[in-house]
Amino acid sequence: MKKRFIYADHAATTPVSDAVLQEMLPYFQTHFGNPSSIYAKGRENERAIMDARARVAACLGAQPGEIFFTAGGSESDNWAIKGTAIQLAAQGKKHIITSVFEHHAVLHTCEFLEKQGFSVTYLPVSPEGLIDPADVEKAICEDTALVTIMYANNEIGTIQPIAEIGAICKAHGVLFHTDAVQAVGNVEIDVKAQNIDMLSLSGHKLHAPKGVGALYVRKGIRLPNLIHGGGQEMGRRAGTENVPGIIGLAKAMELATADIPGKIAKLTPLRNKIIDGILKIEQTRLNGDREHRLCGNVNISIVGVEGESLLLMLDNFGVAASSGSACTSGSLDPSHVLLSLGLKHEVAHGSLRLSFGEEFTEEDADYILSVIPQVVDRLRAMSPMWETIVKEGRKLV
Repeated sequence: MKKRFIYADHAATTPVSDAVLQEMLPYFQTHFGNPSSIYAKGRENERAIMDARARVAACLGAQPGEIFFTAGGSESDNWAIKGTAIQLAAQGKKHIITSVFEHHAVLHTCEFLEKQGFSVTYLPVSPEGLIDPADVEKAICEDTALVTIMYANNEIGTIQPIAEIGAICKAHGVLFHTDAVQAVGNVEIDVKAQNIDMLSLSGHKLHAPKGVGALYVRKGIRLPNLIHGGGQEMGRRAGTENVPGIIGLAKAMELATADIPGKIAKLTPLRNKIIDGILKIEQTRLNGDREHRLCGNVNISIVGVEGESLLLMLDNFGVAASSGSACTSGSLDPSHVLLSLGLKHEVAHGSLRLSFGEEFTEEDADYILSVIPQVVDRLRAMSPMWETIVKEGRKLV
């Protein structure tokens, strides 16, 4: 079969779409004014940002004044978590609840706060990668300041019961933040109906440029300033705005949320076809719940292969994939997400994540399914570990 190129790592980043780029282009040269300037060229960009804020808000069921533009998901996570911790510590609330398989932007922030005297409860997840809302409720105590649970996992794609968790937090008077970087544009979100107090998102996951994101903060919650030095972002994040990025984010969100049911209907059968095809290979397992997962996410562990070698060989066949989070791709340690599911180290090391978007086709799926068995056979033929597993008749999954 002729070699082709298939980009199957949308969970890491996405290309800027033509429609987004075209909307951004005038703001690099023609509409270059500083939004804080009082002359016309500045005021027109101020209006453009206000319009973009309203457009982003509409995609989430929020109000324009509840949207703060940031540099991306990690910054938004940090602001929401640290800001809430600082604000509520004065009231004696120094307890945070999260899960063991959050993105490191959340986990490392919580670890930082633990060193500052805060206590953190790390909730377990089921072997299918789901959080039990009852565990959230049990963990809430008098000094709980915040619950932060990701909407959809960045590695295994499992979608959490966000509305249920939001309702529990509201009933107990506890603020609820969700890292929705992987969820925006893939599931329908209504921050009011789902009782979400704060939500983080990132543009480069949905065909906007890198370096722009947003934090939704429910009206009535006043986080401390993230950056001091100017009046931008309603006085809470100083610095001249990334106008082209903000415009691009607004357009990308409108496009991504325009027909989510249609996207799900198109990609889910392709996702399931790939899952079923790879699972025909012996000693493989699907990581994460099959039903409660993003429509474009496949994560499978393959015994007897090493993740990095698998990715390099797939790249030779023109398939760009991942073995986990792009933010930790330089690490040789097994994924903390997969270990949280109870996988053994040698199984977690052989994980493959395929994540794709609307342009993914049946032909792409067929090509991937034709290549993966070849790659696995080749790697297993070179693996002493696999030879031992076969000789001893061991079943690791």
